[in-house]
Amino acid sequence: MTETIRPDGRPVDDQSLGELVATVSRDLSVLVNREIELAKAELSADIKRAGIGAGFLGGGGFLAYFGALFLSVAAAFGLHGLGLGLGWSFLIVAGVYFALAGLLAMAGVKSVRKVGPPRRTIATVKEDLAWVRHPRRDNGTRTG
Repeated sequence: MTETIRPDGRPVDDQSLGELVATVSRDLSVLVNREIELAKAELSADIKRAGIGAGFLGGGGFLAYFGALFLSVAAAFGLHGLGLGLGWSFLIVAGVYFALAGLLAMAGVKSVRKVGPPRRTIATVKEDLAWVRHPRRDNGTRTG
């Protein structure tokens, strides 16, 4: 069996209960802090990408609004020029826009559903829990 040695050179078996509790408390605190840092790093990259994407979408939407406004008026007057009443012409154009809006909304929902949990953080927490349950066994994650 391998004997675990403290940094001061004393074997862990020679530590008092208070020292062991303090060591476990400190190690658990370090472990939790590192897991939180990993989760923050993982999520901040996703949040940054989402923010940039939202900015582009907002800018594109703003410019497309003006283009769609003028195109809508031109399309309605074009339909009116084909012999439809002006009211029916604008109603047809509005229906086309509502159909396109529905398609875009469905694509947006599909895209949002692809965002998943922080997989690396979950994996390392599971590894840490396995190590805490069996600290003297070498399960490939920690050495004891």
